[in-house]
Amino acid sequence: MAGRKVYASSDSALADVFSGATLLIGGVSHHGIPNNLIEAVASKDISGLVCVFSPCADHSDLPLGALDPLLEKGQISRLITAFPYYQNTGSLIESQWNSGHLSIEVIPQGLLSERLRAGGAGLGGVFSPVGVNTSLSDSYEIQEIDGKQCLFLEALRADFALIRAHQSDELGNLVYKGIERNWGPVMAMAADITIAEVTDILEAGDLDPELIITPGIFVNRLVQSARS
Repeated sequence: MAGRKVYASSDSALADVFSGATLLIGGVSHHGIPNNLIEAVASKDISGLVCVFSPCADHSDLPLGALDPLLEKGQISRLITAFPYYQNTGSLIESQWNSGHLSIEVIPQGLLSERLRAGGAGLGGVFSPVGVNTSLSDSYEIQEIDGKQCLFLEALRADFALIRAHQSDELGNLVYKGIERNWGPVMAMAADITIAEVTDILEAGDLDPELIITPGIFVNRLVQSARS
């Protein structure tokens, strides 16, 4: 499939990823994780990455284990997530946290999504009553709005977003399949460069416009993946 946004490989789509970059990585549970893009990042000689990855860890090792290719090479310096690991499971995230090689910022899923949404909308941040009078209060500015104490959450943007979609056209319009959608739409808006790993890439005009969730204006690069 020809097109300026369509790249021949994950490696070429990530040719300009750099040390110290912030990456938004989509995926919830076992679904919508851009594994080929993650592997491509792992093949680069880069380090000091900040990764935003919050797949709702479960008792299997797959969701958060998806970052293992990056962790094994010591490429991640900081992880922003709602649930980093289950204790005493021997995960790489836990071991690198305990050894001091990895910094972790834990933030509830809803607040994380609001920070990303604000970043995508060009806002400076959002106020939320969620988290007041908890340990989160120590990390954020508190203001009273309409009689309620609220935390001020700075907007979150990234250099790259790596997401998964079911279909796209060559213009970058994305269609998701079920739970695969998860973080994709909000992450696509909150990054300078969004790269989508897609099962099927169609000609412009071949997608039903009623099914498009992420408009191509938010997608910079496309890579075709094996069917899932």
